[in-house]
Amino acid sequence: MRLRKKVINSYFLVAMARVFAHESTELSAVEVRAKAENLEGIAASGSEGVVSSQRLAAVPILRPGETLEMVPGLIVTQHAGDGKANQYFLRGFNLDHGTDFATYVGGVPVNMPTHAHGQGYTDLNFLIPELVDRIAFRKGPYFAEEGDFSSAGAAHIDYFRQIDGTLAQATVGRNGYARSLLAGSPEFAGGRLLYGLELFHNDGPWQVDEHYRKLNGVLRYSQGSRNDGFSLTGMAYQGRWTSTDQIAQRAISRGAVDRFGSLDPTTGGETHRYSLSAEWAKRSGNAQSKGNAWWLQSALDLWSNFQYCLNAGCPPGDQFKQAERRQVGGFAVSHAIFDRWSGFEVENSIGLQARIDDLNPVGLYATRARQTLSTVREDKVLQRSLGLWAKNETHWTEWFRSVQGLRADRYDFTVNSNLAANSGKAGDQMVTPKLSLIFGPWRMTELYLNYGHGFHSNDARGTTIRVDPADGVTPVPAVKPLVRTRGYELGLRSEIVPGWQSTVALWQLDAASELLFVGDAGTTEASRPSRRYGVEWTNFYVLSNWLAVDADFAWSYARFRDHDPLVGDFIPGAVTTTANIGLTLDHLGPWFGAVRLRYFGPRPLIEDNSVRSGASALTNLRLGYKFSPRTQLALDVYNLFDRQVNDIEYWYNSRLASEGVAVDDRHIHPAEPRSLRLTISHRF
Repeated sequence: MRLRKKVINSYFLVAMARVFAHESTELSAVEVRAKAENLEGIAASGSEGVVSSQRLAAVPILRPGETLEMVPGLIVTQHAGDGKANQYFLRGFNLDHGTDFATYVGGVPVNMPTHAHGQGYTDLNFLIPELVDRIAFRKGPYFAEEGDFSSAGAAHIDYFRQIDGTLAQATVGRNGYARSLLAGSPEFAGGRLLYGLELFHNDGPWQVDEHYRKLNGVLRYSQGSRNDGFSLTGMAYQGRWTSTDQIAQRAISRGAVDRFGSLDPTTGGETHRYSLSAEWAKRSGNAQSKGNAWWLQSALDLWSNFQYCLNAGCPPGDQFKQAERRQVGGFAVSHAIFDRWSGFEVENSIGLQARIDDLNPVGLYATRARQTLSTVREDKVLQRSLGLWAKNETHWTEWFRSVQGLRADRYDFTVNSNLAANSGKAGDQMVTPKLSLIFGPWRMTELYLNYGHGFHSNDARGTTIRVDPADGVTPVPAVKPLVRTRGYELGLRSEIVPGWQSTVALWQLDAASELLFVGDAGTTEASRPSRRYGVEWTNFYVLSNWLAVDADFAWSYARFRDHDPLVGDFIPGAVTTTANIGLTLDHLGPWFGAVRLRYFGPRPLIEDNSVRSGASALTNLRLGYKFSPRTQLALDVYNLFDRQVNDIEYWYNSRLASEGVAVDDRHIHPAEPRSLRLTISHRF
């Protein structure tokens, strides 16, 4: 049946591309990537896609989290130390550290609900890019399998089960940068044992050395394939760093501090993440079953100081600590049946997902030089969620298929706070329908219509709050546990020109008004209803067996829907335009290379649009030489033209030690200046 072939092909697409690469000396990395990333007849939307391992291996990546920048339209930045989760932007959203974009690694969710620093916190510093097999991404709330945090999109990152030989790699660079990696996948007990060990240190360009130290490892035993086999995976990551947080522009302008200086040299953090997971899949003639279960233990101590002397004066200053100790467990199971109904080919799928987060404790503390002065609030939180979904895909004709789905979620929160008034229980449920209509293919072209509802959960502490923890008296309204979103999309995917894969998506996403829990303050604040819409255009063109060009462009419009002429309707931090353009060279004798330009457009910093961020355009370069098929040397140059731009900008009030009153000002974190890294790799 066509449908069964389509599903099976989707599972094997990337694997077969790798096989072709090994079996044919004439197939280059750019041609392998073209095969691996072509989703015609498979995808349910124009903005759905795959990032192949060939693409990841070809481009220079400054930080592990920037792996997600391979998702078209997604921008990854940093506003503090590199050990902290990145800040993400997509489809007119300032996603903060991950809210509204769901990320998974090896089937294990990365987003952390009720997180000490921010809802949906997504720390990818444990990721080893060289071991990534592929990234499957989706955008919009159109997919029944995707639940919390996925309104803007979702990315599923998976590691290889087997790599080519044993990889030994060493990298050195400016400012104390050093990284070493050892990885392999020998045969073991009838399967494959993938291992990877990473050692890392970096001081960065900051006047106060970051001294970021990382120890990271992964161990995976597997048999069979991703859709007919099993794997057991363990991961362990530890990191600690000193952070240079964003600083007030007026302090730089006055010469009180350098762009790369710090107004508090004791901010930073310590974190660890340990996980165990198991994945299982079984394929029969007309059915596919999958399941995964996972356990995760993590901790974070994060010291920040964004307003310096505003609230407490100096001394002691406004430094604060956000900390948590977390245990998480969960599972996901699904079953799909390929059948015929009244002559129509159908796939019927059903799935169940569950998760329990136990935080003991999660807290906010006033500190000075990392020493705790007082507790703002401290809680023990138990959060449980259960999601049930069903999906039907029907091929009505040779040129028309539909995917309809329904999802139901239930969330329960139990909060025990150090302030009894803020303790309690809360719960909520939501049903979200999905529909996709796919027309084609005609001449290698498909058209997509998508509609769906989604949601994101709120911080459990906000669902039971009654009084401001700062004074224990001031009434504070509680947040709604689950907040609905609604999306629409019109998409097109085409390869009508041989070698040129192109997709276009026109989209809209509405979010309801809500109250948000603010982790930096331990209380809630109102958020207005919003509407975002835009267009994305993604391209990949294989010009020859040694040269490929990729380019994605995105434009979005974001406004609050409840017009307020006094405040304004612009959404702070909502990016309007982004672009990512790359050139990849391979099979050019012993030489290989890549160059990438990333454009991050201006954003409104306040609601009336009277203050806007600057735009940035950064270029990264890779130039490499293969001494043999097993040994290569690569030079990566980041910020090639040494542009003096900012990674992030905010507008809020703060008070310097020399000031008597608060001042509204721009606060910036600069992009790193030009830096070079030299990597030698050998496969045994």
